[in-house]
Amino acid sequence: MRQRKEVPVYLFTGFLEAGKTKTLQETLSDPDFNTGEPMLLIVCEEGVEEFDPSEFAHDNVSMEVIEDEEDLNPAALLSMEAKHRPERILIEYNGIWMIDRLYQSLPDHWMIYQEILIADANTFLSYNKNMRQLTYDKLQSCESVIFNRAPLDVNMEEIHKVIRGANRRCAIGYEYVTGEFAYDEIEDPLPFDINAPVIEITDDDYAVWYRDLTEDVSKYVGKTVRFKGIVARDEQLPPATFVIGRHVMTCCVDDISYCGLVCKSINAPRLHTKDWITLTAKLAFEYHPVYGNQGPVLTEVKMEKALPPASLVSTFN
Repeated sequence: MRQRKEVPVYLFTGFLEAGKTKTLQETLSDPDFNTGEPMLLIVCEEGVEEFDPSEFAHDNVSMEVIEDEEDLNPAALLSMEAKHRPERILIEYNGIWMIDRLYQSLPDHWMIYQEILIADANTFLSYNKNMRQLTYDKLQSCESVIFNRAPLDVNMEEIHKVIRGANRRCAIGYEYVTGEFAYDEIEDPLPFDINAPVIEITDDDYAVWYRDLTEDVSKYVGKTVRFKGIVARDEQLPPATFVIGRHVMTCCVDDISYCGLVCKSINAPRLHTKDWITLTAKLAFEYHPVYGNQGPVLTEVKMEKALPPASLVSTFN
C-alpha cells in the first residue's frame, strides 16, 4: 500500500475570545509563513472576530468549519484533505473540547509540527481556577503559550507557577497592551540538588522529580537518589524486582495515577504491595521487561520501612 505524504499541522488552542483568530489572521497574512502553497484552515470555534481572507498573503487558503465535536473524526478530516489537497493545515481548536479528541481523530499522516496556546492574560488565572482540567489539558502538550492583552503589571509569577505545574518545557511570551512583546525568563530551579552525592527527594517533591526524570532521564543516570514510596508487587514480576512510586495528581482527582519505577533488589521478596519504604538506590537507563522497553531502573542500595507521608497523593503545588 502506498504511504501517504506527511502533512504538517499547526495547532492553535485556547478559550473563546482569547485571541486565536487574530493570531491566525496575522500568521496567514505573513508572507514569511504563507508562501503561497495550498493551505487548509479548520475552525472548531467561531467567536466574535472573523477571518478576512482578503488580507492573507496569498489567495491559497481554504477554510472548513467543525461546529459539533461529534463531527471531528478521521473520516471527516480525510474528506477535507481530499477536497482541498493542502500542503499545510492550521487548526483553531475549540477550548472546551479535550485535546485527546483531536489527537485521536488526526489521520496518521497528519503530523503536529507546532502547538501554540493563546490566552488572555487578564482571564487566564480565572479560567484556571474555575476550569482547571480544561486549562491543564491545553497546557500539557503545547510548545508555546502566548498571552495577549497583557497589562504592564501582569501577575507573571503566578501565571508562571500555573504553567510550570503542567508543562516545564514550553516557552511563555507576553504581548503587552503597549504593543511590546517579551518572553518569560523566570528560572525554574529544581527543589532538590541533582549534583549531591545522594539526591534527596522530599515527600512534597516526588511529582516534580518524577516528571523531570521522565522528561530527561540522562541527567540522573549513574546517580543515587533517596525517596519515600509505596511498593507494588506482582507474581509476574521477576523475583528480585518490585515497583516503587507515588500516586500523583497532575490536574484534578480524576487524573490521579500511580507513577512508579522498577527497582532491582535481593530484598524484593520481603516486600508486600502497599508497603511504604524509604529507598536509596542507584539509577540506570536500561531495558526491563516491566517497561517492555528501555526506562529508568533503580538498584537498591538501602531500604527502610517508613510511615506514609502526610499526603498520600503527590502534587505539583
